[in-house]
Amino acid sequence: MPHAESTRPAPHEAVPYYSTYIDKVPPGDIRATLEAQLEETRAFLGGIGEEKSRHRYAPGKWSLREVLSHVNDAERLFVFRAFWFARRFDSPLPDFDQETALAASSAHDISWARHLAEFGAVRAATTHFFRNLPDAAWARSGIASGNSFTVRALAWIAAGHFAHHIGLVKERYL
Repeated sequence: MPHAESTRPAPHEAVPYYSTYIDKVPPGDIRATLEAQLEETRAFLGGIGEEKSRHRYAPGKWSLREVLSHVNDAERLFVFRAFWFARRFDSPLPDFDQETALAASSAHDISWARHLAEFGAVRAATTHFFRNLPDAAWARSGIASGNSFTVRALAWIAAGHFAHHIGLVKERYL
């Protein structure tokens, strides 16, 4: 029987919207995927300079700094939800408004280098959390934003959300 961290979430483990992200994750140990994304991204995003990090591919779209700020915020959110459910807290968690979070982030007041360092720290915390997760916790679930999620689904969503945004950066920004 495959281990929980290597088993793709079943459709009932998150609402269908999140399959967009889950489907972007290759098969295998999700913890290894999260770690590999960190190493690949350090090299890739590290090649983007301070000025280029302010680039928007179209008027009204997020800059690269805002994209990475959003990725960092969303990853914290997904992992907090996973923590909450893994530790058996049963109260539902509220909605997350990405536009509100981004507006309060002051992303352009923070250097690109600091955004990259923050991503490294957030992702390191993510991988440590999932590496230390007890086997039984992967299947635990709870409610966030009015929807049910398993801890396993949240790990895959974190990796897939990141893959989604890095794909957009490669396609539209560079």
